Formats: sequence, structure tokens, C-alpha cells
Amino acid sequence: MNKAVIAWSGGKDSVLALHEIQTTIQIEALITTVNEDDRIAMHGINKELILQQARAIGYPMIEVRTPRNCSNDHYESKMTEVLQQYRRSGIESVIFGDLFLGDIRAYREKFLNRIGMKGIFPLWKKDTTALAKQFIDDGFCAIIICVDTQTLSEEFAGREFDYDLLNSFPPHVDPCGENGEFHTFVYDGPIFKEPVKIVSGRKYLQQNRFYYCDLLVK
Repeated sequence: MNKAVIAWSGGKDSVLALHEIQTTIQIEALITTVNEDDRIAMHGINKELILQQARAIGYPMIEVRTPRNCSNDHYESKMTEVLQQYRRSGIESVIFGDLFLGDIRAYREKFLNRIGMKGIFPLWKKDTTALAKQFIDDGFCAIIICVDTQTLSEEFAGREFDYDLLNSFPPHVDPCGENGEFHTFVYDGPIFKEPVKIVSGRKYLQQNRFYYCDLLVK
């Protein structure tokens, strides 16, 4: 069986990508970008929750450490250091949960090509409404932890990802949040040995735009 690592945010798209491909590819690690505040760079979730999530799923979590305000060059340098360790051990592939943004995929493939690796995109071009429903029907559980208030009301932060949520999205919001409308944290599902026990913490606005619901270990 071929081996790969997966770019991991703890959200539903990376979880669905893992769920889709783990029977055909041996996953060696979850690669997660963590800033100096011990928060996941993309959506601010506490690193401890991602660690517990990784344990519940059964894979090691490998950190890519970056400063709080990280330039893309610095990010690429740190990511290259981590990925080259796997490349030297014969692992050539990185899995991503991207859905349809062609410029993002092109960037990832160009970056990986420079270090002799390739990207795998198990969810690419799949219908996002169908994927959102599949996520719920398969028994996964997630919470919205960040919303972009330019596209979605702050009231959605902290809500469960369920059919009531999907039915309440405005028409312009992608059901999987692929355009950055929202981010999620998955705390249970069929690939989990046990749920990650969480409680909702404070809610707050950053950059006068992004509204967060902090999650805490229960």
C-alpha cells in the first residue's frame, strides 16, 4: 500500500478526505501548522484539541511551527523542512481536502513539485451540497468555530454542523465553506475511536471581520 501524509486542519474537509482515502493509502501522519500561541494558523483552534483529535483517530500529529504573522516564504520554508523528512523516507504524496478552488490546488502542486512530491485531492470537484449531507449522514459531528462576517452572520459561530444549519445558510454560502465562509472542528465520527470532549468557550471578533467560537477541552 502506498504511503502519504495529510495536510490537517481538524475541520470537516480534511476529515472527509482522510475518510475517503484511508483504506487505499497508508496515512503516516497528520501535518498541522501551529503558530506561537499554540493555535492552528488557519482558524485559531487550540493545538491541544487537534492533539486529542489525532489520538482519537489514531494517527500522529506533526507540527509545522510558524510565527503568529507568518509570511508565505517563511511558511513554505518550515513546511519544506517537515515534508522533506518524509520525502527522504520514500513518502511522495500529501493529501489535501480541497474541493474546487483551482488556484489553491495549482499553488499546492507547484510547491510540492519543487520538493519532489505530489498532491492527492480525494474530494476534488465533488458536489459540495452532497458532501455536506454525506458528512452528516455518515455520523460525523462538527462545530463551526470561525465565520467570515463579510459573508455569514456571527450568529453561526458555535453552531453544530447539521441539517438545520445547512437549511439556514444564505444562498451565497457554499455548504462546505470552501470560499472561506466558515471553518469547523470535527469532534466525533466513524473514524474516531472515541469523541473529543469539548465545551464552548468565549466568542470574539478579530480583524474586525472574523468571528470565533473558542473550544475548550472538557
